[in-house]
Amino acid sequence: MSGSKQTGSRMTRGEESPDVREAPARVNIARASITRVYDALLGGKDNFQVDRDMMARFLSLDPGFVRVVQDRRDFIMRATRYLAGQLGVCQFLDVGATLPEKDNPHDVAQRLNREATMVYVSMDPGVLAHGRAQVADNDRTHMVEADFRNPQQLVEHPVVAKHLNFDEPVAVFVVSTLQHVRPESDPAGILAGYVDLLAPGSYVVFGHWYDPGAEDPGLSELAHDLNDVYRDAGVGAWPRSRAEIEGMLTGLELLDPGLAILADWWPDGPRLHQLARSQHLALGAVGVKR
Repeated sequence: MSGSKQTGSRMTRGEESPDVREAPARVNIARASITRVYDALLGGKDNFQVDRDMMARFLSLDPGFVRVVQDRRDFIMRATRYLAGQLGVCQFLDVGATLPEKDNPHDVAQRLNREATMVYVSMDPGVLAHGRAQVADNDRTHMVEADFRNPQQLVEHPVVAKHLNFDEPVAVFVVSTLQHVRPESDPAGILAGYVDLLAPGSYVVFGHWYDPGAEDPGLSELAHDLNDVYRDAGVGAWPRSRAEIEGMLTGLELLDPGLAILADWWPDGPRLHQLARSQHLALGAVGVKR
């Protein structure tokens, strides 16, 4: 995400950013960060050599892996345009915020609905530092440091409670977050916690890493190989079956086309290129609470 106004301290994506630059406070540049790896894959400059090394491992398994990260971003943006522009949603909560881009969900929502308020949630020091600098002049966009795995505590956070009214519809983005929650921490229960707290007419924008299992052994092997890269970098990740992912969406009525490959959720136009193998492993859906 990025702010509506640029500040002088924020490097743009066209600037050089050698690893010797000063990193934001508390940022660990000795260990890869998923948000910084995604930034590198998208051509950003807010990353370090350890992140680029992890990116190289992903690309060695599938040169098209960069398109998975693009799919994630594009899916969120398309869903935001639909919710803010077509349905008039004016409250948004993103519990998996990533590093700022040139155009971001709050930019899209606020262009289409001037009353739209966005709250981003992260525990990544880099995301928080860059995000807060970018939205400092935007009184309808806010950054919160909180653990998304505790929905009740997050909703009661002073900043969240001040700017979002959960007695009215809210759109919650839970994209590529629960795949990093271990099974014993009950990822389905975490999502159910958010759904329980939402008012009728609220929406959940959801994405998760998919393991097709015996349905496609080759893709399943790729899912686990990619997963090994996450784990070798100290980042837990658990791809799940379609049945497990569908089970997480209990209590929501899925909008057409239901649970689909991210690239196939209302694309902006006809497909010009064959999907990369890893693109088949990223599923998403938008559901409404009735």
